[in-house]
This record gives sequence, structure tokens and C-alpha cells, in this order.
Amino acid sequence: MKILYAIQGTGNGHLCRAMDVIPCLQKFGEVDVLISGIQADIRLPFEIKYRLHGMSFIFGKSGGVDIWKTFMSSTVRKFIQEINSVPVEKYDLVINDFEPITAWACHTRDIPCIGLSHQIGAMHKSSPKPEESDMMGKFIMKNYAPCTHSYGFHFKSYHEDIFTPVIRKPIRELEPTNEGHYTVYLPSYDDAHILKHLSKFHGVKWEVFSKHNMRPIRYKNISINPINSEAFVKSMASSEGVLCGAGFETPAEALYLGKKLLVIPMKNQYEQHLNSAALEEMGLPVIKSLKKKHEYDIALWLNSKTAVQVDYRDNTMEIVEQIINKHQ
Repeated sequence: MKILYAIQGTGNGHLCRAMDVIPCLQKFGEVDVLISGIQADIRLPFEIKYRLHGMSFIFGKSGGVDIWKTFMSSTVRKFIQEINSVPVEKYDLVINDFEPITAWACHTRDIPCIGLSHQIGAMHKSSPKPEESDMMGKFIMKNYAPCTHSYGFHFKSYHEDIFTPVIRKPIRELEPTNEGHYTVYLPSYDDAHILKHLSKFHGVKWEVFSKHNMRPIRYKNISINPINSEAFVKSMASSEGVLCGAGFETPAEALYLGKKLLVIPMKNQYEQHLNSAALEEMGLPVIKSLKKKHEYDIALWLNSKTAVQVDYRDNTMEIVEQIINKHQ
């Protein structure tokens, strides 16, 4: 088989999952990889056949998506050109992890497109939803990468077509420890904002990983480090807890490692509010923003002693085999 595997390049979660999915796909045929998006920090150890601009959500510095920069980074003309440039008709199977170019290329040419993403799991009717309705957010997620067949990942298996998270092998091979520090990844907040609030928690050691700083710095009880996947994983595995955005892969990995977890969903990012609803249902704390009024909630979390237990078995090969056998 000739398989096209298309990956969303905004953020790091899709690429982390791809590290385990691609070797499984390669057992069934020749796999070409396509990545679109401009906000990733991780490099795949596989040949990238197509690298496109796509349509990326640009992180801001005060807790949300920068709508203006997101709009300016994409043009309709370029988007259409890229849709027309991808030869999806050459492939026996197109598998899509929330990547818009190939999804729309298949849609406009009436070619089957197999969706395999966390967004599908989060949007599924069986999955938890936030109390506040976001019609625009729903519309974007529903139409961003349309597929003919859909399979999803989520923190729990809410349906037979929703699977538990893919935990990459480097995480599974770790032996978690507790050196007492807290690992922080909040890419939608700038360093000054993080320093202002976290420095108030005296005696707590914070290890922050930042998209906004290219060199390590230290301020009081806080170290700020540039994004580095290996360093981040090492910090998380040896931490007492993880404070991060309400994405999918980082919270899932923190849960798998048995860490205390506190999440802050990004503003203007409906997916993260879907994730927050699922995490809250599991008994995990969620705060709306990194502001003074939520510092008490952070203190409560720091003083808590228990972490939510999960069972995320390694079933990536089973998932891929199930999808291939059903659609080849």
C-alpha cells in the first residue's frame, strides 16, 4: 500500500504521537509523511515528503491564541494553492491527524480521508463538554479538517472509536522519580507573566519551559529554560507535579507518569476547553487563567498529595491494524 500520513504541525502533540504511529503504518506499506503548520518545536526522525505552511494557530503571550497573528499567518490564496498541490489521488490510503490541507484536498476530490486525531475524540458526542457554549469554536473544529471516517483519542475511551492516548516509547521507558520540583509548560503566557505569579510561592521550585526565551535564566525560585524535548521529559519525569495548558499529550503523559496535574486552558482555543471538561470529570483541578484570583487554587494544588491514576496501555499497533484492515 501507499499511505499518506498527514500531521498538524501546530504544537508538539501531533508530532509526538506520530513518532509511534508512523512505525506501525510502515508495517503495512510505503508511508509518505506530510506536515503543515509553523508552531512546532519537535523534529520527527522520519523523512518528510511534504512540508506545507497550512493554517496554524499562533500562541499569544497572555494566555490565549493570538487571533490577529493567526489570521495574518494564513492567506486564502496560499491555502488553496497548497490544497491543489497535494497529490492525494496517488495514495491507497490517506490518514489525517487534524491536518487541513490533505483533508480539504480529499474533500474537494471525493477521496476517502481517515481522521485519526485527539480533536475527533474530544468533539465526539460521547465525550464531556464544557458548560459554556462556543459556537465559533465548534464550527472551526468541525470544519478545519473534514474526514470521511473518524477515530479519536481522549483521556478515557468514551466510545469504541475513541482510544486512550498514545504514550510515546521514551515516556513509557522512564522510571518516574520525585525530586520535589514542579514542571511548567504554558506556551501562551510570556515569561514575565509566569515569573510574576509563580515567584509568590516561596519554597516551591519551578522548572519552566518557555517558547519566548532562547537562553536559560534563573529568578528566585524559578528556572526558565528554552524548549528542549529531552530536558522537558527529564524534568517532568522527576517532578512532583506538572502545571501546563489543557492540551492533550502533555497532560496525558503527566497522568501516565503518575504526576499531580493542574491545567490552564488557553483562551480562544475550544479544544482545550473540551479537554478541561474531561479532566475535571476525572477529578483533576482546572483554573481559568494565571491570575491573582486563582493563586489560592494553585496553593491548594501544591498542598495536595494525591494524583489521579490512569491505565494507558500500549495499543497503538492494534489501533493502526484495526483501521488498516477496515479501510484498505
